[in-house]
Amino acid sequence: MNLDNHIVSAGSTVLLKDHDPDDTGKYKSKEDAAKDLQADVETLTALQDVLYAGNSHALLLIFQAMDAAGKDSVIKHVMSGVNPQGCQVVSFKVPSAEELDHDYLWRSLKALPERGRIGIFNRSYYEEVLVVRVHPEFLQKQSIPGDDVKGSLWKKRYEDINAVEKYLSRNGTVILKFFLNVSRKEQKERFLERMNTPEKNWKYSAADVKERSYWKEYMSAYEEMLGSTSTQWAPWHVIPADHKWFTRVLVARIIIDKLKSLKLSYPRLTEQQQADLLKAKESLLRE
Repeated sequence: MNLDNHIVSAGSTVLLKDHDPDDTGKYKSKEDAAKDLQADVETLTALQDVLYAGNSHALLLIFQAMDAAGKDSVIKHVMSGVNPQGCQVVSFKVPSAEELDHDYLWRSLKALPERGRIGIFNRSYYEEVLVVRVHPEFLQKQSIPGDDVKGSLWKKRYEDINAVEKYLSRNGTVILKFFLNVSRKEQKERFLERMNTPEKNWKYSAADVKERSYWKEYMSAYEEMLGSTSTQWAPWHVIPADHKWFTRVLVARIIIDKLKSLKLSYPRLTEQQQADLLKAKESLLRE
């Protein structure tokens, strides 16, 4: 599986029509992908253990997508073998009054993972150049000073985000960003399934269909955002999302590939620590 095919090149022009949401890569069936995913979950479990023990890096996974693209499903299945002590999922909803009284990055930055941990953002500060761009009336609640609400606002926010992510990367936070690319047709099918299945009715929100009417505006915002904020230190990956089983295995493989590239290892004891360990061992054996 060529993972590079899904990376957005830094500074490139992104056209989502060139990315097939129905793609399933090398897989011909859900069953084949499921076998690989199970193996990848076990590999990820082992890599997380070394990440936690080493305590030198943090891993931040950012998921953005249209409604019903499968973010929750990916997180649930890919991270199913991860030790909960070393992983935290944060879902960002409509900003509270307290959050609106701070800068737009504040609520996300205070939720960043510690060294040795995996942090997962289910939506993120990228909402501020997506939802807020499609609905500029939301800016009125942010009390932005001066003329920053003019046309240069989005360019400035891209610059801010790139700078913050570069800072985090330099200080040991590895950032992987995933845009789950679901088609409009598949989104419709998933909305209808939610409506027609009593056990899934709770997932339906009237806002879902309303936001769907802004599909073109969202695609335009996503294309500019992806091209402007995919960097060498924090790349975006466009993930086909019409088949959840392929989405999961592809995301898992990208995470594993990145963790392996860090060449993580368990900490080695100093000579003094080894001597202390030997004494403790001898003491136990004498009991």
